Amino acid sequence: MSQDVIALEGVWKIFGSRADEAMKAVKERGLTKPEVLQEFGCVVGIADCSFSIPRGEIFCVMGLSGSGKSTMVRHLNRLIEPTAGSISMLGKDVLSLNDKELREMRARHIGMVFQHMALLPHRTVRDNVGFPLQVRGEPKSTRWEVSQRCLSMVNLDGYEDRFPRELSGGMQQRVGLARALASDPEILLMDEPFSALDPLIRRQLQDQFMGLSAELNKTTVFITHDLDEAIRIGDRIAIMKDGLIVQIGTPEEIVTNPADDYVRDFVEGISKLKLVFARSIMVPIKKYKKAQGDDLKVSPRTHEGTDLDQLIDIATTTDQPIVIQNDEGKDVGVVSKSVLLKGIQGGKA
Repeated sequence: MSQDVIALEGVWKIFGSRADEAMKAVKERGLTKPEVLQEFGCVVGIADCSFSIPRGEIFCVMGLSGSGKSTMVRHLNRLIEPTAGSISMLGKDVLSLNDKELREMRARHIGMVFQHMALLPHRTVRDNVGFPLQVRGEPKSTRWEVSQRCLSMVNLDGYEDRFPRELSGGMQQRVGLARALASDPEILLMDEPFSALDPLIRRQLQDQFMGLSAELNKTTVFITHDLDEAIRIGDRIAIMKDGLIVQIGTPEEIVTNPADDYVRDFVEGISKLKLVFARSIMVPIKKYKKAQGDDLKVSPRTHEGTDLDQLIDIATTTDQPIVIQNDEGKDVGVVSKSVLLKGIQGGKA
């Protein structure tokens, strides 16, 4: 991953006829969301949101209903205008774009996938997928060629001439994903695209999406209210509450080091076995040798990226502590059985 593709700095959205007054009061007096509502009759949608996303990352934004996650994602392509702050995408100041430039960016560089796909009922699957290209003025031959390729990506070969009403919910979501990919955008904005689906179909689409994202190197903002989904697909997760971003981190960081009780409640029931890695719980090898003095020559060795589940499998085959190695094959740490148990419990070594 290299340059930042998306960057938000101090973005606020206050809804209401006195939004500007409320924004000024927030900056000068530090009013809270309830105080803004009481004094100005305005609603704080998002508050001081700042983050950046490098190329190729899947950045999940999650929170309860009303937390501001959908409001936030609609700022990225200016479906909603912010009250304050700056937004940059692909090196461009989004807020400075005129109407024509904004339409161009949306048509060529941003793909959108929502929970309700709004497929055009009178158009075939092929024509639905090719619709963004039609808007851009591409010839029919190009639209059909691209549509066929994108439908193959989502395993819908043979359904090109069907209508949306003839497809299951999961298949319609795949048509929506294919439509978003048709214009070959650098950025995907996905707002709870799988939340209405049955668990098995949902998991299949998550797998398919992760595979496509890795293959095509798309930068994705993925909105969800489901922490399991966020942990499964996200490179990093931002957790929102009352319009604020409470914490941003990798799945491992979110689960092992929740920022506050709100995040702690979210992650309480999440298994850590696939999320916590040897590098996080190991004792540095010099410290271990100084304290224990064990001969580690016969100890099994594994990479620092080995997760708890795999460490447990290794530990069941030996009475020796496990030596942890870095990418260069150098011994850098040790995981003993007691350290492993602490890791399973969520404690640090």
